[in-house]
Amino acid sequence: MKICYFIQTHQNPQQIYRLIRTIKKSSPNSQILINHNFNRCDLDLNPLQDLSDIHLLKNQKHLIRGDFSCQVQPYLNAVNWLFANNSDFDWLINLTGQDYPTQPLSKTEDFLAKTDADGFIRYWDVLAEGIPWDKQKGFKRYYCRYWRIPGRWSYSFLKEFQQLRAVKTLTPLQFYLTYGPLVGIPRRSPLFSDRFICYGGWAWYTLSRKCVAYIKNFVNNRPDFVDYYQKTVVPEESFVQTILVNNQNLNLVNDDKRYIDYTNAVAGSPRMLTVQDYATITNGNFHFARKFDMKQDAEILDKLDSLIF
Repeated sequence: MKICYFIQTHQNPQQIYRLIRTIKKSSPNSQILINHNFNRCDLDLNPLQDLSDIHLLKNQKHLIRGDFSCQVQPYLNAVNWLFANNSDFDWLINLTGQDYPTQPLSKTEDFLAKTDADGFIRYWDVLAEGIPWDKQKGFKRYYCRYWRIPGRWSYSFLKEFQQLRAVKTLTPLQFYLTYGPLVGIPRRSPLFSDRFICYGGWAWYTLSRKCVAYIKNFVNNRPDFVDYYQKTVVPEESFVQTILVNNQNLNLVNDDKRYIDYTNAVAGSPRMLTVQDYATITNGNFHFARKFDMKQDAEILDKLDSLIF
């Protein structure tokens, strides 16, 4: 069995190198695809030239957080690369440069070799009650069409503009300033229905080749779906879920096998994990965890290495 690890990176090359070396040492037969945001920092793969089957994918020049270009398009690029290059992968696991395994990869890969599931992915109906999101979040993100307002002072202007009483009471305008100066309007004829539900969830998943092939075929056959999500906010937390969960022929487990602590998240960014979290993240329920920063706490990665190897 072969696993492809798709890693999206944007900072701290030394930590990226460490993650890649850990994966290849623990899983020598694995394939690694890297999508790096060179606008944030440079990344030279020469220090990894002793390792095989590592590929740096080309990406767009501008990756905007919360935009289709940031995570969804690079993921689709990776999917297309795998099939265009006849990769013999069995599972695709997407990570970031600030993720790390929480158990030996041999244990994770043995689990995947034996499972009857087609994928491990967190999901929920974005308009349902009792989900991790507040009531308006799913509607604002995926039932509205957004435009990014250009200009140096656009963010400050919109921050004040949205508070005006006339704007609040007389217009249907939606504002999404967490991911930039975005203004949106609700859509009259949304893509979704009782038979095709809009699902949300976390942007990290472990998918079988069967799921990945279905995503590729769906995207190729539904340009309207892609166009719709290109005008939403944070599509990476709905795009894949909506494609897969609406397919009743897929056996999906509502568990992404990740440990991520979104308690008191700032602008959607989870808490940084430290050595104090070691017992929690290594309790056997998780395959990976995020986020780590070895500049802040390298000890947690050292302890994980001792467990992994």
